[in-house]
Amino acid sequence: MSTAGFPLERIRNFCIIAHIDHGKSTLSDRLLELTGTIEQRQMTDQVLDSMDLEREKGITIKAKAVRMLYRHSDGQEYELNLIDTPGHVDFSYEVSHALSACEGAILVVDATQGIEAQTLANLYLAIDKDLDIVPVVNKIDLPSARPDEVAEELEKLIGCAAEEVLQVSAKEGTHIESVLPAVIAHIRPPEGETDAPLRALIFDSHYDPYKGVIAYLRVVDGTVRAAQPLLLMSSDKVFEALETGIFHPDMRPIDALHAGEVGYIATGLKTVRECRVGDTVTTQADGAGEPLFGYRPPKPMVFAGIYPVDNDDYQALREALEKLQLNDASLIYEPESSVALNQGFRCGFLGLLHMEIVQERLEREYNLDLIATSPSVEYQVLKRNGETILVDNPEELPDESAIEEIREPWMHITIYTPPDYIGTLMDLATTRRGEYIRMDYLDEHRVALEFNIPLSEILVDFHDELKARSRGYGSLDYTFSSYRAADLTKMTVLVNEEPVDALSIIIHRDQAYHKGSAMVRKMKEVIPPQMFKVPIQAAVGGKVVARANVQELRKDVLAKCYGGDITRKRKLLEKQKEGKKRMKRVGKVEIPQEAFMAVLKLED
Repeated sequence: MSTAGFPLERIRNFCIIAHIDHGKSTLSDRLLELTGTIEQRQMTDQVLDSMDLEREKGITIKAKAVRMLYRHSDGQEYELNLIDTPGHVDFSYEVSHALSACEGAILVVDATQGIEAQTLANLYLAIDKDLDIVPVVNKIDLPSARPDEVAEELEKLIGCAAEEVLQVSAKEGTHIESVLPAVIAHIRPPEGETDAPLRALIFDSHYDPYKGVIAYLRVVDGTVRAAQPLLLMSSDKVFEALETGIFHPDMRPIDALHAGEVGYIATGLKTVRECRVGDTVTTQADGAGEPLFGYRPPKPMVFAGIYPVDNDDYQALREALEKLQLNDASLIYEPESSVALNQGFRCGFLGLLHMEIVQERLEREYNLDLIATSPSVEYQVLKRNGETILVDNPEELPDESAIEEIREPWMHITIYTPPDYIGTLMDLATTRRGEYIRMDYLDEHRVALEFNIPLSEILVDFHDELKARSRGYGSLDYTFSSYRAADLTKMTVLVNEEPVDALSIIIHRDQAYHKGSAMVRKMKEVIPPQMFKVPIQAAVGGKVVARANVQELRKDVLAKCYGGDITRKRKLLEKQKEGKKRMKRVGKVEIPQEAFMAVLKLED
């Protein structure tokens, strides 16, 4: 199946960008049906979202690609390469490279929700990369749809005429036939020279046990063929392509990929880390002198310990992480041990959703029972001897006497909300140490609030609180801003006077009493009563700031005393008291998984 016959002017490379749950994957399904890429009998919902988690959560986690052949009303056949991108801000790294592989984007907006945070975030990424935009309003079949209003919002946002905005229902198939002619009319064909040295951008990859790493490519210049010695420009890694092919949407081998086309090469490499997203592929002999712009390794922002509930599963967890990392180069991990939880791994994630996805995949696909510790961020610690170290685990924080200052990562966040909720959302951000920057009225229905805020403050329940306070209408986008010095300290939790290292957190000193009190209250609720009294304490720098007791279970030792001298009853009570003391010395308190989760969601 050779495609050398398609000239560049009859190729279109485009992606679909949208906020979560605005119908991006459903629109992809309809386009695959319309072009006959997938037969009706093979059709399922969310064809490109092949992972169970993607289907359940209604989100795209991995970028996907598919080639469609479309006969236009002018009688010409066009090659359309669709790259389906994730919508969540945690995966904006993947989105940016998928956009680099395209000349245009379909911007999908929900007719009931209007423009939301990640719609704008991905749109600005697309505009930065000079992509042609085809605006589409989806879900016009819903009773609460307001397609004309949303089309006017898009007119103000990107300057297109409101009447040119396509109004469709991907679920019902309404007006879907108008989308691809608009793509051909408004998105420019790719530029490139087939005779120039090979330059191809890797925009995604996955691991195949038989063919090694499969790299998803957009060929910018030149031609790539199987059995050709190739070079990865960022790492100078040389390999030979085992196979070249296209996505239909399953992988289909072809002779070669030419300039302007999208496809894959089977590299034979053993880890995704050797074949990074954003890297440039060229030929080993007479290759390109300059790589394509935009290679940047993914940087984990959130760190947490993952431990098996049964320590016998440690090796199984290691193997599961190794296999998962084959398909996810942004996941990093290293072994660590905890007094409370025994052996496990310290893992780095792109964000909290990424952490949740990884934990669920480990539990489901590898049948593991896991405990995740409280997530933390990476701090820069300047020591008094002038040395700067990076700390992502509270247990690695040096003694306070050795620390000059601790710097924490700050984010620039934008909250989009209807005007009714401005006050409560400003209160939410400022109580989390947020610094107000500005407020812009986008239109009469929508306001953008901008803040600088520490990453640790928005890590856990900020998004849930945002949705609750705005009745689901608020949305959030965030980008890394800078590191700033702050008065931070480590808070240790002691259960039965034993420190539980997995429950330690790094907090601002001003919040120590408030958070310590909330933590011990929560822990008191989730730790089951023992046969002896269990004190729970929160300590900062050796000083206890909060305490609560889990009352002991008591056996009624006086039940068998039916009369007689009071001294007999006292003797039995004293004997019980001595037994409780002895039990407290040797007793071990099992801390349930809920206790670790309690640290994540402390009451305000």
